[in-house]
Amino acid sequence: MTHAAVTSAAKRGIDIAIAVAAFCVALPLILVVVAAIKLSSRGPVLFRQRRVGLNGEQFTMLKFRTMRADAQDDRHRAYVVSMLRGREVVTDPQTPGVFKLTADDRVTSVGAFLRKTSLDELPQFLNVFRGEMSVVGPRPALAYEVDEYAPWQHRRFAVRPGITGWWQVSGRNRMTYVEMCRCDVDYVNAWSLALDLRIIIRTPWVMISNSGRAA
Repeated sequence: MTHAAVTSAAKRGIDIAIAVAAFCVALPLILVVVAAIKLSSRGPVLFRQRRVGLNGEQFTMLKFRTMRADAQDDRHRAYVVSMLRGREVVTDPQTPGVFKLTADDRVTSVGAFLRKTSLDELPQFLNVFRGEMSVVGPRPALAYEVDEYAPWQHRRFAVRPGITGWWQVSGRNRMTYVEMCRCDVDYVNAWSLALDLRIIIRTPWVMISNSGRAA
């Protein structure tokens, strides 16, 4: 086997090990989150959304539902497309420099807490186990985002998308969408198991400190 094949197999093995371990350790917390979602709002526990992953192929990404069941994505679509086309978008005067929709009335009270703590992303370990995602990689894009991409941005699809990544530990919501893409492309170009380990080690601190996220 080539060195690239060995490291790729090692990354996949690490992904499976972490996904299984994370599910086992977090199972009591998962049950609490499921109960909180069911008791606080009408609708399914899981939110399913088509995303673009490895080699541009689409898959269904899982998250805990954080918005009302009847929420529409028109506002988010317009926001992302505006950013990709280079237009400055005002989100919330209370969070200057945060490039993410804030004060979103579609988000439930439980959902706001899940987003702030990143607990809404726990179901994505199932995506990792199924081979659709990796623990570390670029964030999976929406199809309407990809429609606006310049050629260089498609480099993000050379690897599996991740739950965490270089963008998440390097500023997250205080980066513009294009800056996020550059961060992801830099990750793809510089990828190594050592880089993945560095990102994994930094991720818990970012989650605890809420670093780079909207308050």
